[in-house]
Amino acid sequence: MSTMTRAAVAAGADRYVLRTATPADLGGARAVMLDTVYRDLKSGYVPRWHADIIDPDAAYLRPDRCTLLVVECDGEIVATGAVRDRGPQAPPNPQWVADRFPSGTTAQLCRIYVAPGHRRNGLARRLVRELCDFVAAAGGYEAIYLHTDPAVPGAEPFWRSLADEVCDERALAGGGQGIVHFALPMPERATPPVR
Repeated sequence: MSTMTRAAVAAGADRYVLRTATPADLGGARAVMLDTVYRDLKSGYVPRWHADIIDPDAAYLRPDRCTLLVVECDGEIVATGAVRDRGPQAPPNPQWVADRFPSGTTAQLCRIYVAPGHRRNGLARRLVRELCDFVAAAGGYEAIYLHTDPAVPGAEPFWRSLADEVCDERALAGGGQGIVHFALPMPERATPPVR
């Protein structure tokens, strides 16, 4: 199990608590993720893309350099965000994007999903900050990567406000997968206080 854990942190309004997921949270986290892939992404569950949703323990809780954060409100998981230690694969992604973000040294932000009734409360932004802090503390990462589907309302403007575009596949010959690839700046690793 990951040794990188965080205490609960108030996220915006007092009723929200952002924290590292525990095994007891996985059912609620999975529900938020599956609801998002069906309702917002409109892809439904696709095993080659979403295996981590079915087994988030193996994907995020057990590996030391991966994590799953959840936001709880009144005892219910209402948002998720994760880090995995692999970059994009080619295919289906462009080869040069995969080469720029190799697995092992790339922290990929993923599953940053907020349930509809809890959007516009700063939860996604807070998740991104906490995930980037996790990446810095974990060590060994050289890049932070993510991709988004611009067809999801609000997704593209949100990421453009935080990250730098690497590749907009809509501009490629044939349109690629239609997704947009982004990089976030690597945060400084906090140095331990001098005693």
